[in-house]
Amino acid sequence: MLELKNIRWSLPESGKEILKGVSLRAEDGKCTVITGPNGGGKTTLAKIIAGIKKQDGGQVLLDGRPLDGMDVTQRAQAGVGYAFQQPVRFKGLTVRDLMELAAGGALAEDAMCAWLSQVGLCARDYVDREIDASLSGGEIKRIEIATVLARKPRLAVFDEPEAGIDLWSFDSLVQVFQGLARKGEGSILIISHQRRILEIADEILVVSGGVVEHRGTKEEIFPLLFPGETKPAGCACPLERGAQA
Repeated sequence: MLELKNIRWSLPESGKEILKGVSLRAEDGKCTVITGPNGGGKTTLAKIIAGIKKQDGGQVLLDGRPLDGMDVTQRAQAGVGYAFQQPVRFKGLTVRDLMELAAGGALAEDAMCAWLSQVGLCARDYVDREIDASLSGGEIKRIEIATVLARKPRLAVFDEPEAGIDLWSFDSLVQVFQGLARKGEGSILIISHQRRILEIADEILVVSGGVVEHRGTKEEIFPLLFPGETKPAGCACPLERGAQA
């Protein structure tokens, strides 16, 4: 279980406070989704959990163990898996290299195929390709999500996993998230504006202005996100506005 206690963070350059005391829990066997307007601090929060940014105050705990003071590598070793909103390219590394690094050892072809097929990629077409500019943003995104799945982390954090994903692969990913939650082997935290992902959430947290404004089930939160209207699955949450945090 992930637990955040009173997380605070300000921009180093200006001192502007972005996170103003965020507390939450992402329990094992449940899918927790964070949504809210862009600029509200969601991506900053995800990077603090992963150890990419260091909070100014508060605690990050995984299964009761404080992660504060651990760098990105140490947090990954402790069981934190993180998929970037905009994945990093690794020139010189192949998809096979990256998948095996994530899995912690050699992967058989059928295992490689299983992980990549879950994100809509054929292993035969991708395993020997380099993680460079020859791959599209959507392909890189899917490969990164596959590495998180292969790592089998105690906590899987997905920052807007729908970005650059086609509709078929997106529906497949939703099924993957549902399967991870049912296994109950760890915590799943997703940052998303997409209604289809919000619909599978066990708990939704609306983060705006650096605080958790609302939290609850989709039955409790949807009337706030979609007041008086019915939208087809896959439509973006109307709170998606402004610049990225």
